[in-house]
Amino acid sequence: MSMQPFTLPEFYMPYPARLNPNLETARAHSKVWARRMEMIDVPQQGTMIWTEADLDAHDYALLCAYTHPDCDATELDLITDWYVWVFYFDDHFLELFKRTRDIPGARAYLDRLRLFMPVEGPITETPTNPVEAGLADLWERTTPAMSSDWRRRFVESTKNLLDESLWELANIDAGRVSNPLEYIEMRRKVGGAPWSANLVEHAVGAAVPAVIAESRPMHVLRDTFSDAVHLRNDLFSYEREVLDEGELSNGVLVFEKFLGIGTQEAAESVNDLLTSRLHQFEHTTLTELPPLFDEHAVDPVSRLGVLAYVKGLQDWQSGGHEWHMRSSRYMNDGGAPGTGTLSGPLGLGTSAARIVPSLLASHDQRARSFTHVPFEQSGHVTKPELRMPFPVRSNPHLEQARENVIAWGHAVGIIDEVPGLWDEERFRDYDLPLCAAGIHPDASADALDISSGWLAWGTYGDDYYPVFFRTPESYPAAKAQTERFSQLMPLDGEPTPEPVNALERGLLDLWTRTTAPMALDARAQFRHAIEIMADSWVWELVNAYHNRIPDPVDYIEMRRRTFGSELTMSLSRIGHGRTVPPEVYRSRPVLAMENSAMDYACMINDIYSYQKEIQFEGEIHNLVLVVRNFFDTDAQTAMTIVGDLMDSRMREFEHVVATGLPALFEDFDLDDDAQRTLLGYAEELRNWLSGILEWHEGCRRYAEPDLLRHFPESPGAPRDTGFPHLPSGLGTSAFRITQPSAPARQPAMAGAPSRVPSGLRGAASVIGRAAESAGVDGSGTSGAISTPGVPPTAPVSAAGRSAESAGVDGSSPPATSSLPHQPSGLGTAAARVKPLDESALPPRPGAKSSGPTPAIPRGFSGLGTAAARVTPPTRAAGAAATS
Repeated sequence: MSMQPFTLPEFYMPYPARLNPNLETARAHSKVWARRMEMIDVPQQGTMIWTEADLDAHDYALLCAYTHPDCDATELDLITDWYVWVFYFDDHFLELFKRTRDIPGARAYLDRLRLFMPVEGPITETPTNPVEAGLADLWERTTPAMSSDWRRRFVESTKNLLDESLWELANIDAGRVSNPLEYIEMRRKVGGAPWSANLVEHAVGAAVPAVIAESRPMHVLRDTFSDAVHLRNDLFSYEREVLDEGELSNGVLVFEKFLGIGTQEAAESVNDLLTSRLHQFEHTTLTELPPLFDEHAVDPVSRLGVLAYVKGLQDWQSGGHEWHMRSSRYMNDGGAPGTGTLSGPLGLGTSAARIVPSLLASHDQRARSFTHVPFEQSGHVTKPELRMPFPVRSNPHLEQARENVIAWGHAVGIIDEVPGLWDEERFRDYDLPLCAAGIHPDASADALDISSGWLAWGTYGDDYYPVFFRTPESYPAAKAQTERFSQLMPLDGEPTPEPVNALERGLLDLWTRTTAPMALDARAQFRHAIEIMADSWVWELVNAYHNRIPDPVDYIEMRRRTFGSELTMSLSRIGHGRTVPPEVYRSRPVLAMENSAMDYACMINDIYSYQKEIQFEGEIHNLVLVVRNFFDTDAQTAMTIVGDLMDSRMREFEHVVATGLPALFEDFDLDDDAQRTLLGYAEELRNWLSGILEWHEGCRRYAEPDLLRHFPESPGAPRDTGFPHLPSGLGTSAFRITQPSAPARQPAMAGAPSRVPSGLRGAASVIGRAAESAGVDGSGTSGAISTPGVPPTAPVSAAGRSAESAGVDGSSPPATSSLPHQPSGLGTAAARVKPLDESALPPRPGAKSSGPTPAIPRGFSGLGTAAARVTPPTRAAGAAATS
């Protein structure tokens, strides 16, 4: 055997692989099926794709027996046939189109495959090749048992799997290696793991309920599963893909080229990212699924179905790894190809022998994510030189907008409502109209005022949340406040509650002024963009409660939301009218153009705000810190890596605009108006990027002298923060909550000083009192945050831990629900019942609760987290101020 290009790294694999007892019947069935579909020993256009020996050596039945260990023989036969089909498609496409660089032929070939996947109704087309024949047969055998929602999602993932092969082919044709972020995004589609996740639902016989299928936790579970599957495959297939096939879509190669490192070091970095994604999978299962179930009132049977699905994804990771170690398709020196038996100790109780080495291997990486000491004296870190190829243009109404936004800030209360947060001097220093003027250089005076207002509102909200909801006890109030935003954004003239603070007054005013001329669907799109931004602020809070530095991929994808990027994109698209079909905005080139622009803009902010966030605010949501933690390196090196990532994203943006958009025009046969709209959109994004960079250079928010003025106390010292006055009048009893007599509770994070407001302002706290009235005390109730330093618990599977958290054991429904099934908390009493139902209000302090309260996602516990629960670091004096 030839020398491998690198030694396989030590993989994180804490769950033992298990083998389905129906393996041999699946092997026999799949060979008969493949022969009937003419996939073996039948040349295609003069090229032999597979011989029978090839099929035997690849052993897809073994893959499916490992990845679906619990399904019956009939189901395993069906699943195995699907995998024979998808691998045959991959090789068929390679030989007929990748090797020949036949892009027009590839496009026509892929277009026909859609005809064999009708969401509703029968297949009417006649197959003309083994790929089409196999798809038609499988579709008719698979879909009758599944819901229309599942069929829709499976069609989408199959379509992505097929269509994005063109992206790989285009890169090969251009000799282009993608950057890491582009690669991760596109690999999810072309790699097929989301497709595999849909088949897991079929195999376990329980589809994910539609009400939660598009939620963040379910997306994260699918994405982390997909990323881990693909990165693992990249490590095993590097030799075959890169050295034999000339493939450029391989994570090891992407890291080699991006970081300028050797193949072995690149393989280790890919494995570290694989480990991080699996940690994220576990963390999401443990901390985000139980509250999600409660929030959407998912019934016990459906909860068990979702947990079976999670367990199925877990089994796929372990089984897929074992198969890669045995299949002749991959580089796997040290494996045992073709044996069909598991390596290592077997039998009851031996899983610990596999788990412990795996946990030890990832000990340092997991521990680093939970042991960052906030408010470190970062000092000044030199920023990289940023390439900005687009000129800065400014709006002629800038000076008037500066005065108008100050007047607006006074009117809605952003200025001075909260002592120590935003006063007029600080608001002028931040100079949000400068940003608006660069982003919208051609806007009218009124439009520039509205744009300045939205930037001010979003920045104020980003600063507000970590101050007001800084402790775990505040989590229910943060959820309540976030839910209130939706009530203040009516779609069709619905009544709105009375705003009670500056955030609410500002939102209602901006919403009214912005959406008056909009159509109903445009309002809904715009409201959704604001809601996901506000939800992302809550996500940041939960990470802060856990003191958990995010996984790098999860951070970058959520950063687009916390930065308000989608809000800006939504406003731009609304201005385009209806000249561009909606499906064009969902196409790969447009999404790639948007995502690369968003990431560049977000990274601008993280580079400029590093000292502000790390030293003065105790933040953990900064890409420089995330990269520093992931690579276990120093801040300056991390800053350089982020700068390189920015440059690669900018080049990707330019590449998509130059080559992707013209191809898109041809693919969709767009008319001149639609083409002009999309080219104008690209120009808007250029203005957006140059305007944001100009604002960071010109405002007084990030430079050290300005930070010392804005934070005159010692960096990180606690600040006494006031709260808005309570509303009065009919229907406001829910807000007038008696001041608790008990002393203010300390934050759950060890060593953190109390920042619970005192005095009259504290007594008048609308949000703060709502949190305390919810009965969350951090003392071990369902809403408590795990405190670092508690004794470790025995490792269990992620699905098992989630079942415990959800209170689902298969024998009876959970006794209580940890999130209300109807609107609850701040200001929602009137929306729930008419006349007012006092039983729906939050309990008074000291009263026994008769209903559920929002669950705070749990701290890091369960499988593999013992290493992270070390003696907590001494927290620097103070607490986070703004973000």
